[in-house]
Amino acid sequence: MKRERLGFGTILLLGFLFLFFTAFLAYPLAFTLRRAFGLEGEFTMNHFRFILASPFQREAFLNSAFIATLTVFLSTALVLPLAHVVTAWKFRGRLLLSACLLVPMILPPFVGAIGLKQLLARYGSLNLLLIHFNLMDPAHTIDWLAAGGFWSIILLQVLHLYPVLYLNVSAAMAGVDPSLRESAASLGATGWRQFRTITFPLILPGWFAGAVIVWIWSFTDLGTPLITGFSRVVPIQIFDAVNDLNTNPQGYALVVLTLFLIALLFLATRRLAGASGRTVVPRGTGVALPVAGPLRTGLFWLAGSFLLALALIPHLSVLLVSLSGHWFFTVLPDVWTTANYAEVAAHGLTASAVRNSLVYSGLSSLVDFFLGVGIAWLLARRHLRFGALLDALAMLPLALPGLVLAFGYFAGFEIDERRHPLLDSWLDPRTNPVFLLVISYSVRRLPYIVRSAYAGFLQTSVTLEEASASLGAGPLRTLRRITLPLTAAHLVAGMLLTFSFAMLEVSDSLILAQRDRFYPITKQIWQLMGRIDPRSPGVACALGVLGMILLGAGLAVAGRLLGRRLGQLFRA
Repeated sequence: MKRERLGFGTILLLGFLFLFFTAFLAYPLAFTLRRAFGLEGEFTMNHFRFILASPFQREAFLNSAFIATLTVFLSTALVLPLAHVVTAWKFRGRLLLSACLLVPMILPPFVGAIGLKQLLARYGSLNLLLIHFNLMDPAHTIDWLAAGGFWSIILLQVLHLYPVLYLNVSAAMAGVDPSLRESAASLGATGWRQFRTITFPLILPGWFAGAVIVWIWSFTDLGTPLITGFSRVVPIQIFDAVNDLNTNPQGYALVVLTLFLIALLFLATRRLAGASGRTVVPRGTGVALPVAGPLRTGLFWLAGSFLLALALIPHLSVLLVSLSGHWFFTVLPDVWTTANYAEVAAHGLTASAVRNSLVYSGLSSLVDFFLGVGIAWLLARRHLRFGALLDALAMLPLALPGLVLAFGYFAGFEIDERRHPLLDSWLDPRTNPVFLLVISYSVRRLPYIVRSAYAGFLQTSVTLEEASASLGAGPLRTLRRITLPLTAAHLVAGMLLTFSFAMLEVSDSLILAQRDRFYPITKQIWQLMGRIDPRSPGVACALGVLGMILLGAGLAVAGRLLGRRLGQLFRA
């Protein structure tokens, strides 16, 4: 394809994007990498040796790796039969069931952990219910949160992250021609043998790509271990190291080791996808899916509904806690009230947390709008030699944990005597984190609006833009009067996605917001859960419910605008 000469506007846009990615993506990572090998300019490997030699740090890495690995395998056990059912059978409500299975993805485990503690404590709702039906001895209750909340973290992460794996696996399974299974059946292969020898080998690259995303998200999850109180994991160790960066370099070394693991996993993904030697055979047009009868359809819906109900229970418990005035030694609250929501509106810090989240999320969605439209326009309308690199940079935040970026921002933009004090007031998170919070939210959610805008540009005929240019309109006027109105639905959906997910962003908020007047919702929830006041959990849950409502409303509108394309934004 012939490469066109770049105009002044295109060069200016490319220059701005280069500066943006250099300052807010490359620089924080490079700064962290350099500090990991010495604080005073020297080069040393001692920080890594200390981590590897420390029994506590080794335990933290093993715990995080074990949690992430179990999350992947348990998610796989849930996803494989569900994806097979949805892609291999025709039944009433198939598309609705598939969409419902994705709902837990929008429910943050950080909030669900609060409800899970109420349910699974030694005298929580589950044990009290079993005692009520004489199925448990009150003197010998089961500690469901044994091992300090280890298994509750895994449960919450499985119920939150299985939709990510489901999207990848179901997309891979949908591309497998059913005639392959029919041919195997005609040769005497049973259903399990068909799956083991035909289906799974063909979907393995897609499964592995989704499994890597789930593993990384689980390994770097900060909020859930914080709420459950399980501190012997890598994210908590990085979080604790934030306030001691100038004297203790262990935090830098932990982040670099985490990045090293992530890089190895993605290299393995590339190698598996490139060297597997297996190609998914496209679904044949002449092969119809078998139609499930009423009994089989009912079983499919029963299994999907059970999983969905299980995933929603912790968050329903959060709702109950937010409406409770007193909940102690009873299965359900014995006093119901809306005072917790009134407290959110009346109390200065909780009300400001809601306002702060709205402002930060709104500003970040605006930043993402301009960045996303610019990147999508370059990818769709300009044949750049380095277009693949630009696309990779825009998609990188999907795989890069927020914990790593937030740590890099906090460490890399600390007060510098060589900078003007006014600049320090904007860049140093200890003084005023607003700018860095907005930027971190923007960088983390940029891929959503880039993909939305790119899809919109591809569906808009370029001949309309050419006609506008032939009539004398410049590129900006054509973009404003022709392209943007035609892609408005995609752009609005992308902005809603960035806004909604920023509302309950955890890692960036917990690390960068250091002063209470700048706290967003998630940081205020964590602060409330650490107080002795018996009313604090109810207020924290009320904040969590408000955040989930805002997030759910945004995603519902975005889903209405994008339809099935919404799921493609979360695929690896």
